Amino acid sequence: MNDTKSWGSTVLGWFVVREGGPAPGGAPEEADSPPPDAVAPPAPVPFEGGAPPAPGGRVEFDAVFEAAGVGAAERDLFAKAAGLLGNLPDADAATRKKIVEASLKAFGIPIDEIIETGAHQIQTLEAYLQEQATRTKGVAEESQTLIADYEAKIRDVRALLERRIAEQGAVQTSCNGKKLEVQKVLEFFGQEAVARVVRESPKLVEPAVAPSPRKD
Repeated sequence: MNDTKSWGSTVLGWFVVREGGPAPGGAPEEADSPPPDAVAPPAPVPFEGGAPPAPGGRVEFDAVFEAAGVGAAERDLFAKAAGLLGNLPDADAATRKKIVEASLKAFGIPIDEIIETGAHQIQTLEAYLQEQATRTKGVAEESQTLIADYEAKIRDVRALLERRIAEQGAVQTSCNGKKLEVQKVLEFFGQEAVARVVRESPKLVEPAVAPSPRKD
């Protein structure tokens, strides 16, 4: 195994893409099995006061790093190193590395501290992703429970409405049948007699008579 693969395996789980792997956004490639001496992914990083929220998906990285113990001074030194890397002249890798190391030493910036801060930031971001994924899972589970509860209530309401409509149909059929039985008795006494009794009875309400159509 070459040095590059071995080095990449020792920090397995810290990086988005391993050395020699596909570029971000590219087609996935089957990963090599980690060697026996490879370390496990970093343990979760504790966030003081809890992991900061990311409203609208916007991550406040300074707040995240601060909560995980990556102080402002450490972040400032790392930013200076990143700035040096961004302004390197075109040269081979060995020359570029010498320039960066010499510049960092000139500024009194310990290289090991830069590496430690960078690794700490990677671990922090991984822990933050896991924390956010856990929150999302919790919201999803609560939402599914609520949705299932509302769907059950909707089914119950629909069933109640269907029963009530069926009952109404049965009541209407039954009442209309009974009205026909009573109507036969009233028809026996004649329409005029029925109209007179209805008109004179204090118990009954005389039905309104529809107005006759006008004749021009």
